[in-house]
Amino acid sequence: MLWQEITVHTTEEAIEMITNFVHELGAGGVSIEESGTLNKERDTSLGQLYDTPFNDIPEGRAIIKGYFYHETDMAPILADLKASVEQLKDFDIDTGNPTFECREVDDEDWANAWKQYFKPIRVSERLTIKPTWEDYTPSPEEIILELDPGMAFGTGTHATTSLCLQTLEKMLQPGDDVIDVGTGSGILAIAAAKLGARHVLAVDLDPVAVTSALDNTRQNELEDKITVKLSDLLGVLKASETEASTQLGVTIPVQLVVANILAEVIVLFVDDVYEVLQQGGYYITSGIITSKEDDVEKALIAAKFTIVEKNYDSNWVAIVARK
Repeated sequence: MLWQEITVHTTEEAIEMITNFVHELGAGGVSIEESGTLNKERDTSLGQLYDTPFNDIPEGRAIIKGYFYHETDMAPILADLKASVEQLKDFDIDTGNPTFECREVDDEDWANAWKQYFKPIRVSERLTIKPTWEDYTPSPEEIILELDPGMAFGTGTHATTSLCLQTLEKMLQPGDDVIDVGTGSGILAIAAAKLGARHVLAVDLDPVAVTSALDNTRQNELEDKITVKLSDLLGVLKASETEASTQLGVTIPVQLVVANILAEVIVLFVDDVYEVLQQGGYYITSGIITSKEDDVEKALIAAKFTIVEKNYDSNWVAIVARK
């Protein structure tokens, strides 16, 4: 089957934002290639191994490719993508004078090629992400998260997701009710459930993400611990107490909310998160590039949250706030 491939040459700093744009424009899949330099500083504190072959991508640069059905009219999509990327300058995100290309490709060239690079990886003291198609023998203390992200964003290897997973492991208490806002592949919801949450409500506005999260929930045999809904947080807040207990699985107010999404989105609903949390509850936010850290912190404080801690990885930060 033929597909339309759109390629963006940009910076590593802009990967998450541009990837999100490409998904929102209807891509059936997205691939990301970063610099293969061995000079890049990487976290190996948990024994991570990185396959970093040399390539022609300069340090700090990245290539993002999105795939659309062959019949798709690419002209308006390319125009919309260029406009969205251009707007990132207003948020002090360096896109590095990006260039754009379009071409036709056969699905055999890309549909499953990325899977050879997605291997089991330990992302915290106890959590290990294992692709569903890989064989792996865990150590006794490891908690295995089975994952096939499909077309949804979130393999767990990106800095923003690994920060969330590490922070969840520290902050979540057994028996907590949890809401995962913008669940994507469902990786954070699955981790929360396996770390001892009583129940997790995973919400996303993207039907593709909801399907992926449902599939991964079943793969991990957590249907009784995770409820996945096509919704935003505001929709959850509008649910009645009866709906919260019978349809959503969690009882509002909950003990913990986690959101791994763009900083610009996080600041829009901090008041909603404050409302859905019980007194003393925690809000874990990630997807925040350090240039937007102050904006998110100010929004959290304005909503009467107390900043508890911050954790960093490369140019990204996860913020823990307490009600």
